Amino acid sequence: MHPFSHLKMITEGAIARIVLARPEVHNSFNGELIYELRTAFEATAADEAVRIVVLTGDGKSFCAGADLNYMKSMAAYGTRENTKDARALSDMFVSIRSCPKPVIGRINGAAMGGGAGLVAACDISIAAESATFAFSEVKLGLVPAVISPYVIERIGPSAARRLFMSGERFDAKFAERIGLIDQCVPDDILDSVVAEQARQLLSSGPLAIAEAKALVEAAKSMPATELRMHAISKIADLRGSPEGHEGMSAFLEKRKPKWVVK
Repeated sequence: MHPFSHLKMITEGAIARIVLARPEVHNSFNGELIYELRTAFEATAADEAVRIVVLTGDGKSFCAGADLNYMKSMAAYGTRENTKDARALSDMFVSIRSCPKPVIGRINGAAMGGGAGLVAACDISIAAESATFAFSEVKLGLVPAVISPYVIERIGPSAARRLFMSGERFDAKFAERIGLIDQCVPDDILDSVVAEQARQLLSSGPLAIAEAKALVEAAKSMPATELRMHAISKIADLRGSPEGHEGMSAFLEKRKPKWVVK
């Protein structure tokens, strides 16, 4: 177990919960939290016992973006230091997106700036109705640069252009409408909806889920002909895999496959 000081990682059965644990500053980022998040996601990616990751925040907020003191320190940075810092932040987001396990965002409160980027980087994001969002970087003379690939992928260029330029706050229902989150639910059933989503994922083959996630990423950059051959090769491999054999056998025998958590 890693000795985290800015987050909690709690594993219960096949589900790992990564909890941003700086509630006194609304779970805002500093260098240590960025490093610990990357470490936590790399650890869950390597842990064969973990099949689902739930990312959430401790207290009233999900993540308020960059910590004020952290931002003050960055103001004194030169180009080299700022580049190094931005790369560390980018590497953290990559660790989330490249995690072979499904990542569910449990959005329990405000998600601002980089916190909204975390929402976009999750595979599935479910938010409480009371949650609020903003890409507020322009209010500080900055842009949401590092998070932009994940956000634009989710909400498209038109919505991103407007929200990146205005920095306006918006609610969970609007976030659901533009696709930043997958579900907006009443606060009192947030946990039950997240649990049901996890249950659905646990009924699917873990290798198949990892390959499905990788296939979507591959489809974003591969030329059509290359993607076609990649898809043919991938389905052939999976049909011949132990998991594929078990899944098809279970279907034909009208039983649950062995990977289903009881």
